[in-house]
Amino acid sequence: MNSGPGDRRPGGALEAEVLALLQSSPQALTPGEVLERLDNGLAYSTVVTVLSRMFDKGLLTRSKQGRAYAYAPVTDTHGLTARRMRQVLESDADRQAVLTRFVEELPSRDEQLLRQLLGDLGEG
Repeated sequence: MNSGPGDRRPGGALEAEVLALLQSSPQALTPGEVLERLDNGLAYSTVVTVLSRMFDKGLLTRSKQGRAYAYAPVTDTHGLTARRMRQVLESDADRQAVLTRFVEELPSRDEQLLRQLLGDLGEG
């Protein structure tokens, strides 16, 4: 169901929609291309604003393409999730306490996977 004019999306919904679109595209897209592919009645200026804000947040890269910029995601979905996890970790001064609690609260299967990954990194 597309939103009509004046309908408001929940916070971050448009960014998530734009990010998913860019991640599924084989090349960087201009605001006009994003607008065309979203096909939901947005104003061009809204798309430009959203893309600019996402670029400012470090979610997108951009390169000049004619008179506009073309935007692409800096990483895939998993990379963005890892980036958010790191930002949350960096927001607390006691990293050891945070990491300790994180590992203590992991399901045993995830803890085993984490230990395996850390072991693999230590060998390389």
